[in-house]
Amino acid sequence: MARQALCVGINKFKNFPRNNLRGCVNDVKDMAAILTDFFGFTRRDIITLTDSDATKANILERLTAMVRDAQSGKLEYLVFSFSSHGTQTPDVSNDESDKYDEAFCPYDLATKGDRWDPDHIILDDELHDLFVQLPQNVVLEVYLDTCHSGTGLRAVDFLLERQPRFMPMPSLRAFELVAERESRGFYKSFGTKKTPQHILWAGCRADQTSADALIEGKWHGAFTYFYCKHVRATQNKISRAQLLKRVRADLKAARYTQVPQLECQATLRRAKPMKMSQ
Repeated sequence: MARQALCVGINKFKNFPRNNLRGCVNDVKDMAAILTDFFGFTRRDIITLTDSDATKANILERLTAMVRDAQSGKLEYLVFSFSSHGTQTPDVSNDESDKYDEAFCPYDLATKGDRWDPDHIILDDELHDLFVQLPQNVVLEVYLDTCHSGTGLRAVDFLLERQPRFMPMPSLRAFELVAERESRGFYKSFGTKKTPQHILWAGCRADQTSADALIEGKWHGAFTYFYCKHVRATQNKISRAQLLKRVRADLKAARYTQVPQLECQATLRRAKPMKMSQ
């Protein structure tokens, strides 16, 4: 099965140095190692973008090329992992007055007026519009180790050397426009219910934060760390549902409040992650 992965990790933000993270680049290294050791990828199959290379333009250019290759029959299995800040923004397209977008922060995140600059932020709608172009026979597996909302923050996180991967909206006006609305979560806009070969892993629920955490002397995304730990421990021989259960148990035991999510068809939940022979 021809495959390709794009692994993105952003610790540093060009215009927001006070919001820098510490574990996202390590997440890229961890995911790339898991893909080569257990998922049948070669190093040439994996594209990595970190920090200043991980601009919106570069990320979408790489994803678009992967989708195009899948459309032409060159690729059958795509992986996209993204470790960074998550945020929210009022609907920038103004096509629905009561809608707002989940969004993901590239290195070149910037503001425009009192909102995020659409040229420098990645909207869930943009990813949805790209991924729905994939042929039905192509498997897409997405890993998002970001926050989807700032409301899940707990004081204990600061005491345990953990930082939420959430970027507050750039103005009070922007916050007021979305504050009273329930988060849709990326899954609902991602459209996986209509695309049976799409698999979404999220580091937390839509109303929670994902932790950038100091674990065993190094910084990691808590979800990515425990996910990779259990893939290695089980030699990738258990189902996605079993893997999710183990990751959740470890996070809970370590006093993390985030609850990772797995969204996909039931048959894919019961299946093992992809291997070379598949």
